[in-house]
Amino acid sequence: MTLTDAVGYPVSGANPVALTAYENALGALRSWRSGAQTQIDAALREAPRFVMAHVLHAWLLACSRDPLRVGAARDALAQAAALPANERERAHLSALDAVLGDDLERGLSRLGELLRSQPRDVLALHAANVFDYYLGNAARLADRTAAVLPAWSQEMPGYPAVLAMHAFGLVENGEYARAEDFAQTALTLDPRDARAPHVMAHVFEMTERPDDGARWLTGHAAGWSAGSVATTHCWWHLALFHLARGRNGEALAVYDRQVRGLRSGALADLIDAAALLWRIELADADAGARWTELAAAWAPHIDDAYCSFTDIHAMLAFVGARDWRNAQRLERSLTVAQAQRTRHGATTRLIGLAACRALVAYGRGDDALAISLLASVPPHAHRLGGSHAQRDVLHLTLQRAVERMRRPRRARELVGRIRSLLPGHGTGRAGPAPTPT
Repeated sequence: MTLTDAVGYPVSGANPVALTAYENALGALRSWRSGAQTQIDAALREAPRFVMAHVLHAWLLACSRDPLRVGAARDALAQAAALPANERERAHLSALDAVLGDDLERGLSRLGELLRSQPRDVLALHAANVFDYYLGNAARLADRTAAVLPAWSQEMPGYPAVLAMHAFGLVENGEYARAEDFAQTALTLDPRDARAPHVMAHVFEMTERPDDGARWLTGHAAGWSAGSVATTHCWWHLALFHLARGRNGEALAVYDRQVRGLRSGALADLIDAAALLWRIELADADAGARWTELAAAWAPHIDDAYCSFTDIHAMLAFVGARDWRNAQRLERSLTVAQAQRTRHGATTRLIGLAACRALVAYGRGDDALAISLLASVPPHAHRLGGSHAQRDVLHLTLQRAVERMRRPRRARELVGRIRSLLPGHGTGRAGPAPTPT
């Protein structure tokens, strides 16, 4: 007898015990809770020919900025592709094949086709959401979730996560009040959904309400500060609120205890650490020897040649540590990468190399060169992926470089012109957050 999943889709190669473990894994993934891999392993031990368990495993690995994890996804895909599969499962395999072949747009097209016919496939929605975010396609983040929402209802497992995904798309498109409403509804339905607190952090960040943001995150810490894959990132948001309130010491304490307390080597955690420490120094607080430890953690990723977003954060760490040897190694690696006919090659040509060179110039005190290079970035900045809040680190650096030129009137004029070119200008945001002092 063919089994069906929790929303009624048939699955191949499963048994009831394996299906329960699979649903637990999918529930963890969609709500940004930890433990998905453990449940996938349990499902595959129980039913090695369970196609969707292999597919879920492959997506869990492929939705990463770490090329080692992405490479491991190919093995999971190969195992699934060797098994008898139904039409929906084959659509997942086709999308995975495209993504792992460095053709994200083709993979997203196939996920889009799948969601049009199977709008309650939350795994397909999650994967599409991740890669829309990586490509910096904010409009598609909101449109994709809006298209499937009519097929969902409050009684369906995963509905709060779908609401939270839609809320994030809304906040990235400047619809902050609607984003807050969707996120709050998601939290009411599932207080353990960790996507929704993340959305709320972005709402407070983008509407420049750091006092409210700090109070809200602190008051809802039970939902995000333990057992969540977003724990470090939410601490990062709380630290940004501290910086915006002039509480630099509290931001440093969050860095020490929460962001780098465990010395995590996960790329997402390294990205948050570099972005936070850089902003702390822009706020005129001394990060001291913290940079040395962080730069050492980034050094193994110099030759990743996979993601410009990570390249830039690696360079933040090297420049912050005054580790000019590794900064030069990364610049040389990107000089080679820009010639490659890959997605990473294209983003390196458009923005990655220029942004990294600008950070080096800023670190060496060559503000004129830093300004020139960073001013060329805005038309392509969204191609880095990430959120508006994350990409702001480049604008904040540009603003500080202009301020350091010590020409106050000229600096104000230049900042005004640059702001008009920045992504997000005209989307409803009040303007870039001021550099904390």
